[in-house]
Amino acid sequence: MDSTTQLENFCTDYANKLSDVLGSSDWSGVVQLGLDMRECWAAGRQVFICGNGGSAGNAIHLANDFLYGIAKRTGGGMKVNALSANPAVITCLANDVGYDYIYSEQLAVQGQSGDLLVVLSGSGNSPNILRVLEQAQAMDIKSCAILGYKGGQCRSLANLSIHFPVDDMQIAEDLQLVVGHMLMKWLYQNPPKVRAPL
Repeated sequence: MDSTTQLENFCTDYANKLSDVLGSSDWSGVVQLGLDMRECWAAGRQVFICGNGGSAGNAIHLANDFLYGIAKRTGGGMKVNALSANPAVITCLANDVGYDYIYSEQLAVQGQSGDLLVVLSGSGNSPNILRVLEQAQAMDIKSCAILGYKGGQCRSLANLSIHFPVDDMQIAEDLQLVVGHMLMKWLYQNPPKVRAPL
C-alpha cells in the first residue's frame, strides 16, 4: 500500500470514529450546560474554563467564542475567563504553590457564588482539574466537566458531567470543541431575554 492510500484510509478511519461518537452520544448534558451558561450570561455572572495541554488551548478558543462570538452588539457577550490563558499567572502559581493549584488559586480570587466552571479533560483525573472542581464546590460555583476515556474522578466531582467514552485524546479534544461550538451557535441564536446592565 502506498503512502497516499495509507493516509487516505487513516483519515477515513479517524472521521468514522468521530462520526460514530457523535451519532451515538446523549446530548442532554450539553443541553443543561447551555441553559446554565445562558443563565450566567443573563445575570452577568462569570464562566470559567480550563484544561491542560490541548484542552487548555481549547479553553482559550472557547472563551473567545463566548466573549465575542455570541455577542450581537459591543459589550453584549458573556463574562468568560480561560484560566489557562495567562502564562505569568500559571508559572507563578506553579512555582510558588505547585502545578496542582494553578487553576484553583485563580478561581479562589476571581470566582463568586453563582458563577459557572467548565473543565475540559481527557482522563478526568488531572490533579489541577480535581483541585479546581473542589474549589468550585467550596465556593458554591456550579461545575461541568467535559470528559473522555472513563471520565475519571471528575465524573462524580463535577455537578454536571458530559462524558464521551472514547479512548483517544485527539477525539476527546475534538469533542470539547464540538460541544463548545454547538453552544456558541445556540447562544448566538437564543440570547437571554433579560440581560444584566452593562
